[in-house]
Amino acid sequence: MSENAEPAFLVNAYSDPVVIRLNGRASYLNSAPLRDFFDRMARRRKRDFVLDFRECTGMDSTFLGIIAGAALEMRNHSPNGTLVLCRLSRRNLELVRNLGLHRIVSVDSGDYCMNFETAKTKPLPDTPCAEIENARMILKAHEDLVDVDRTNRSKFQDVISFLKNQIDAG
Repeated sequence: MSENAEPAFLVNAYSDPVVIRLNGRASYLNSAPLRDFFDRMARRRKRDFVLDFRECTGMDSTFLGIIAGAALEMRNHSPNGTLVLCRLSRRNLELVRNLGLHRIVSVDSGDYCMNFETAKTKPLPDTPCAEIENARMILKAHEDLVDVDRTNRSKFQDVISFLKNQIDAG
């Protein structure tokens, strides 16, 4: 995938597990549709997901916080859901481990057997959100990363403080 290609999340919501393929860079700029998708799937009682990172060129802490929030939410249901991250590049795997996500999701160390029928996939729509809603999403993502691993507090305390002030200012 070209670095200039538009990032996208391709999903097959009807497969079991639900498959999400990441194309391009996953960041705070494009994470809202994925967060909304996880919420919709939870309402439909979909609890098992595979995220395919083969075409993911990079990711930021907000995106990883969205994954953390989804994984934490899946633990609140009975039976618990599963979230498998597969085909991570060395750098993306390092990011996952540095933030402690490997403790709450499954990280596939090989080539996860993918039944990913591209004909049945749909890109998630780009749903930009208002500035204050975006700040709330980014704040929650970083708070979820702290919930996953308390050592993340020191990494994100400035971001969390800034966002809380921004939200309070309205």
